[in-house]
Amino acid sequence: MIAWQSAAEPSIPARQQPALALEYGRSRDAVDADLLRDTGLVAGLDPDGLVAPAQYLQQLANTLRTLDSPDTSFMLGQLLLPGHDGAASHALVQAPTLRALLQTLCRFHARLTPLLRPRFESWGEVALLYWIDAHGAPAIRPALVEMHMTAVVALCRWLGGERLPWRFCFNRGAPRHVEQHHVHLGAELRFGCQLDAMLLPSAWLDRPWPRASEVAARLAWQAAEQEPARAPGILAALYDYLLANVRMAPTLERTAADFGVSPATFKRQLLRHHTHFQGELDQVRTHVALWLFQVERADNEQVARYLGFHDAANFRRSFKRWTGLTPGPIRAALDGELGWFSAALGPGV
Repeated sequence: MIAWQSAAEPSIPARQQPALALEYGRSRDAVDADLLRDTGLVAGLDPDGLVAPAQYLQQLANTLRTLDSPDTSFMLGQLLLPGHDGAASHALVQAPTLRALLQTLCRFHARLTPLLRPRFESWGEVALLYWIDAHGAPAIRPALVEMHMTAVVALCRWLGGERLPWRFCFNRGAPRHVEQHHVHLGAELRFGCQLDAMLLPSAWLDRPWPRASEVAARLAWQAAEQEPARAPGILAALYDYLLANVRMAPTLERTAADFGVSPATFKRQLLRHHTHFQGELDQVRTHVALWLFQVERADNEQVARYLGFHDAANFRRSFKRWTGLTPGPIRAALDGELGWFSAALGPGV
């Protein structure tokens, strides 16, 4: 049975990320009543208590609204990693390379980044880290993405001793002002993409970092593995499940059974997390199609066959429903994105 948790289940130690966010709000002269409104949390937070993801999301929404500053999400991101989650955070700090860090972040994401689930892929000269919603937070998703991207950029700069040549794609329109993006992320930004992602040349993945120690990294990883596992959010678990089974035409009924609930209960859970089964399946199919187009250089027929469509015409209609565009313009855009990214590949990279 698939392990998962709902946004209403207390699972995040109050003394960690919620406490840091509260202290940041206070440092900007916000009062607890505004920062904790409608969360069910009391001022001070119980240091030994657990906070539900839904409560933490509400707290972040309150913080963003109360401070009303374009830098809030980025400043919160500066506080996020490596965090204070024991062995998992220690394993991040001891990562000897960028590849090890990204693998650690993805392996222990339920502890380190409980609100967004990172996924790491690499092919050829490209390394990609993209972000999936774990608990359903459409209203503040842009801020969450900025927060988590900033956290990774800052951590890599600290451990690597230099700013890495990240480039950023955002699944939304460009904001009116991008100054804070430039300050905290850099100038290489693309909006209107099909996913929220960070890219850089894959040659950076295995360069040893200044304080690298393979022995310390191995021991830290082993210690993190021995700690009690924390179940991922329902949307993170569902994304992983659908991605693994996308070629077998997943159904709501079969998926609900594998998640240990009835179809009606599963539908209600997804609705409480501001989504539905078909929407989540379409997201996974979109991402797989994009991967096949860009990495495998597949055509419409090949992608249609891979995803179980009867013919390319049926796939094209579905793809337009998912993305608002037919595959042709998307493939052209992907070629442009790859060319845009390739400009970052300097001599010897």
